[in-house]
This record gives sequence, structure tokens and C-alpha cells, in this order.
Amino acid sequence: MFEKTYYATHPDMMAGVSNDELRDRYLVSRIFRAGEVALTYSHGERFIIGGAVPAGGVLQLPAQTEPDSAAGHPLLERRELGVVNIGEGTGSVAVDGQRFELAPRDALYVPMGSADVRFEGEHARYYLLSVPAHRAFPLRKLRLADIKPMERGSLEASNARKIYQLILPHTCASASLCLGMTILEPGSVWNTMPPHVHERRSEIYLYFGLENQDRIFHYMGRADALRHIVMANEDAVISPPWSVHMGAGTRAYSFIWAMAGENLDYNDMDVKDICQLR
Repeated sequence: MFEKTYYATHPDMMAGVSNDELRDRYLVSRIFRAGEVALTYSHGERFIIGGAVPAGGVLQLPAQTEPDSAAGHPLLERRELGVVNIGEGTGSVAVDGQRFELAPRDALYVPMGSADVRFEGEHARYYLLSVPAHRAFPLRKLRLADIKPMERGSLEASNARKIYQLILPHTCASASLCLGMTILEPGSVWNTMPPHVHERRSEIYLYFGLENQDRIFHYMGRADALRHIVMANEDAVISPPWSVHMGAGTRAYSFIWAMAGENLDYNDMDVKDICQLR
């Protein structure tokens, strides 16, 4: 059921790795395909990263196929799920028969134990992030319009942005998943300033809102030995706990960040001064 499995890596593996090998280990592409649910698996916090594009039909979150002892069981039997509509049209997500309309940029928290999750919407594109859970928390719809954003950066520094905290303890309870969306202001291209590291959490970035000819230069690795991956619209990247994560694009864009690990503390980060980077 998983198109690819990404294995956990040690920072020493960065030395001598080619650009193609770097992309193979951390870049997640072709997530959104019309009429399909596409899922990949990362050993970092056991993330499932996926997309669902109904394209006018109805798509169902698949059941487990592995290991053999779990075959046929619901994918969320021991997992929670975050869903964000990054499409240009409203769609609906039904969880065990309970239907929710999701406008563009709205999100849904789906608890552990949900058995039947279905996606609809001709112009909806659903980004999916799932991690293991130890208990079920309430099913919640999260409207972007209801979230008061944190405003960070400045146009003078090319990093003015609004940070929407969607799934965090003060907005939506979860077992492990933290999720939000950052929207850059026109004229800004840099994200995640100052850059930082989460030693006790892995993080996934999904970049979107770019034109076909645009690119993101995503930086990763140890602060004193940075590498970069060139990314296109609707690509995702896996950030291991030991890695800096930040990026710059050829125009303003949005990105969804998702974390899981030992805690739900948004501020648990080791901030790196920009002068420390090499």
C-alpha cells in the first residue's frame, strides 16, 4: 500500500552523498494524482505522508495491507490523521458517516480508531499526515479563518509570514501530531527564520502555491554543513531530528509543517543564529 519507504538516517550519512541520493532519501514527490490516494511511509516518527485527489469521484482511505496480521484492518486502527485541503475548491471528508465540508486551506483532525474515511470534491486536493496514537481525541474541523495567526518576519528581510497553528494543544488536542500552515506575504521568499533543530521530533514540510516554473531551495543537514534540495510545487521533504530546516523560493508560497515525537511543545527547538550556518 505504500509506494515508498523512507528509512531513518544518521547525520554522518550526509558526507559525500550526491544530490540524487539526497533527494531519494528525503524528498517526497508525486503525492497528488487525480483519482488516487497515494501514501508513503517514513520511519521517522512512523509518519505516513499522502495525498488524495478525488477529481469528482469518491476516494476511500485504504485499509492496512502489511504486516499480514494487520491486513484488512483500518489504517487508523492505532493512528491519528491530519487532513488539509490545499486545492482551489471546497470538498468534503466523511469520517464514519459524519461529513465535513472543507474549504481551501481548512483542516480536519481524524482520531485513532476511525474506520471509514472518504474524500470528495472536484477541485479539492487533500494532504494527509498520520502518526501512531495512544488514545483517541475528539474529531475536529479546523477553519483557517478561525485561527489567529502569529505574524513573523518583515518585508525588508524578505520573510514576512503568517503562521497558523492548526493541530496543537491550544487549538486541537492530539496524541502526537502537531500541524500548521505558514503563508508568506507577497514579496517574501524565506521561511523558518531563525532556522532551528528539533532533537526530539521529526518534521515534514509540504510546499505549495507555486507556479510550474518556480522552485524552492530547501536547506537541511547540520548547521555547520548545510546541504540543499531543489523542490517543485507540492513536493514534501522529511526533516530528521538532527537537521536544520529552512528554505527560500523564487516567489511567495505556502507550506504545511507537521511534527511528531516526544512532546507537543511548539517551542521545543534549538534555534541557530544565521551566522552559525555554513
